[in-house]
Amino acid sequence: MKTTALSEIHEALGAKMVPFAGFNMPVQYEGVTIEHETVRNGVGVFDVSHMGEFLIEGPQALALIQDVTSNDASKLSIGQAQYSCLPNATGGIVDDLIVYRVKEETYLLVVNASNIEKDWNWISAKNHRGATLRNLSDTYALLAIQGPKAVVAMQALTAQDLSAIPFYSFVVGDFAGIAHVIISATGYTGSGGFEIYCKNSEVEQIWTAVLEAGADFGIKPVGLAARDTLRLEMGYCLYGNDIDDTTSPLEAGLGWITKFNKTFTNSEALQLEKTQGSTKKLVGFQIEGRGIPRHDYVIANAEGTPIGRVTSGTMSPSLKQGIGLGYVPINYATPGTEIYIQIRKKQVPATVVKLPFYKQ
Repeated sequence: MKTTALSEIHEALGAKMVPFAGFNMPVQYEGVTIEHETVRNGVGVFDVSHMGEFLIEGPQALALIQDVTSNDASKLSIGQAQYSCLPNATGGIVDDLIVYRVKEETYLLVVNASNIEKDWNWISAKNHRGATLRNLSDTYALLAIQGPKAVVAMQALTAQDLSAIPFYSFVVGDFAGIAHVIISATGYTGSGGFEIYCKNSEVEQIWTAVLEAGADFGIKPVGLAARDTLRLEMGYCLYGNDIDDTTSPLEAGLGWITKFNKTFTNSEALQLEKTQGSTKKLVGFQIEGRGIPRHDYVIANAEGTPIGRVTSGTMSPSLKQGIGLGYVPINYATPGTEIYIQIRKKQVPATVVKLPFYKQ
């Protein structure tokens, strides 16, 4: 079991620790709902140092990224980031990731913890152009400072103007007394904020400073359970649940990061799928009345015939209602369509809704 540089601090704070993607991670501190609402209404900090970081450098760096990712990384200026995915050769997804353009010929790829080795092997095998690859995952830490008060709470820790960093952009600068930290206006919560990339040796100093600076704003440490409810309220995909090696980016609603102005892994087949139309689609649904949908529950039609399965589900702390994601045939994917979720032995009615569930 791997640990992050802050594992002992999480345990000292009373966090409930659980195995996640091969790491011992804090799932919650005070409770999911408290931590969720802290991020929605104020500011919270997550340790997400389990995520993977690859550096791709050299004259062929962009060409390799264009080969292996679905989005068009040529659009990135230095200081910009981009959500993308790694298509596989059979129509599915190796992983979803964020691509950062750090310098003219230097890119940082941030991948899911559970897929670090898989992604590294996949990209390395595709590196026929001779780009320089470095796996920094074991040496870098990542904090997500999320919530509407993140900018004002953290401004005292840096000379950078946090309010001037556009969404999906970043700066490299000082933060909490550490030079050359990546301060990125990205996140997985839908409530704004920043992600801070630093070395393992620097993260404890930054964590302590963040909690001190945020004290007057009600900051709390937040675990992975609230990270999951926050992302699900936004309809964001979780790899291994909502997307995987068998789901196409088009089925998953990720056509907006699938650009056919270039060629990439399996792009010809995906373009054909776009032309012909997908047979199923990832939809959001909300439970009508009581009930909490969970991963792998059966989705059925009015006649009780199974038409799909729940990929993610929870009780929304913001909406006080059961919500979920799941793949259904195209003719059941229109918002307003009634479907049924099998919860224990009951067929509980639900309605397909337009994402996100949580609208600010």
